[in-house]
Amino acid sequence: MTKISDLQEEIGQLQEAIVSHAVIDQGIGVVITLGTLRPDQGFEVLREVSQHTNIRLRQISEHLVDWVHSEQLPDEIRTALDEALATARSN
Repeated sequence: MTKISDLQEEIGQLQEAIVSHAVIDQGIGVVITLGTLRPDQGFEVLREVSQHTNIRLRQISEHLVDWVHSEQLPDEIRTALDEALATARSN
């Protein structure tokens, strides 16, 4: 029984990783579109925003994807995003 439980847990973790990856990819898409950046720059911007706000990359991505629809973005994320986009554009 332990082996089955271990495998079920591993499957659950893999499914969560797939969902998380998809959300991050969507966040990168928002950043790329917003900043007219390359995909590698989009990921770097997300990473910088995550580090400056101390919010997980997936959560930043979720906020950005929601922002497209709601037009509401937490101030600290917006400030960090503006700064990261300015840096990316200057490089």
